[in-house]
Amino acid sequence: MLTPNQAQERAVALVERARRAGADAADAVFIADSSESVSVRLGRLEDVERSESEHIGLRVFVGRRSASIGSSDLSDGALQELAERAIAMAAAAPEDPYAGLAPEDRLLRGPLPELDMAETTEPGPQDLRALADAAEDAARAIPGVTNSEGAGASAGAGVVALATSHGFAGGYAGTNRSISASVVAGEGGAMQRDYGWRTARHMADLPSAAEIGTMAGERAVARLNPGRMKSGAMPVVFDPRVGGSLIGHLVGAMSGSAIARRSSFLLDRLEEQLFDSAITITDDPHRLRGLRSRPFDGEGLPCAASNLVQGGRLTGWLMDSAAARQLGLEPTGHAARGHSGAPGVSPSNLHLAPGSLSVAELIADITEGVFVTELIGHGVNGVTGDYSRGASGFRIVNGEVTEAVAEFTIAGNLIDMYRALTPANDMEWHRTINVPTIRVDGMSIAGD
Repeated sequence: MLTPNQAQERAVALVERARRAGADAADAVFIADSSESVSVRLGRLEDVERSESEHIGLRVFVGRRSASIGSSDLSDGALQELAERAIAMAAAAPEDPYAGLAPEDRLLRGPLPELDMAETTEPGPQDLRALADAAEDAARAIPGVTNSEGAGASAGAGVVALATSHGFAGGYAGTNRSISASVVAGEGGAMQRDYGWRTARHMADLPSAAEIGTMAGERAVARLNPGRMKSGAMPVVFDPRVGGSLIGHLVGAMSGSAIARRSSFLLDRLEEQLFDSAITITDDPHRLRGLRSRPFDGEGLPCAASNLVQGGRLTGWLMDSAAARQLGLEPTGHAARGHSGAPGVSPSNLHLAPGSLSVAELIADITEGVFVTELIGHGVNGVTGDYSRGASGFRIVNGEVTEAVAEFTIAGNLIDMYRALTPANDMEWHRTINVPTIRVDGMSIAGD
């Protein structure tokens, strides 16, 4: 695996090659990663995988015309051909009045922030095998668990570098570690499955493999013999492992390009009281060891913690430079890059600030409702905000979580759901979107 400095040098060299070939401006992104994983099932080794990849992407500008191209062949001849082909493609592309690199005066200058995203020790295959075995053994030890879909452990590392022709060059590295288990409870047609899974930058930040396996087993057993929900309007309470998706829909609609295209359900709602005034949603790219932490954005701009929602109101849109030019605004440091292509936008580590009520207090006055632990399907309209998804979970009766329930649908409109949203105080901090338990009143349930 290359160091961040070596990756940065490769990106810089490709930009210089593109300029010599005739580009007016250019940027390059280099991404390399490696991973190793071990999976077991019923106490036996199922698979050992090792993968490594390197990819470089180039974007060139010829006047207001641009083109992007990428390659995993990093030889001199291939990179020279890459630069020449990109310029030929740009010359044939239509003009875009909003195309261009980020404003030069906004580029990140000086040292990059230290975010502690990479650990130096690498677990070996035997270490990963031991973790996978421990997770599966703990899951299978739960009374009621009858079969295993397998357990696994993995370790990976990656490096990202970006260089632009107008003065930015930077790179950073990160590692990831994960443990998972998936098991089945019950017999025949009454079988239920569930899982436990955690990932972190550092192995020390993971729960023990036995804890993850126990979580998988207990979840599967709790789902046995599910009942059915009656149709009607009632409160829906979202477990933290699914509640983050509600915030994900919000930030997806906050994309500056979606606003510019007028294809977002948040259009014309920037000054509106979207949530209760106590609601704050924060994006923190500099969170130590965060799964989406980054020292700079996909265009070389600095990024910093900011409240996307404050006092229940949106504070603005998430914008790369092209969307900012189109809207007559400024880029926000949320540009994101893949292996090739123009930047899009993406948040980093998101969290919904916890409320003041415990989960027990949050549901105490619910006469009839549902606690959702799994969502199925993708029935969300990003233009209208209409929301409809299959779900399973547990019935709430007179303020208590009771029997398992399955095969029902929850529906509403995201705007109405945000207005009716109340968070508990049980914040969890191990996901890319961290939320406490969330209650949303007045949703429609389609069951029996």
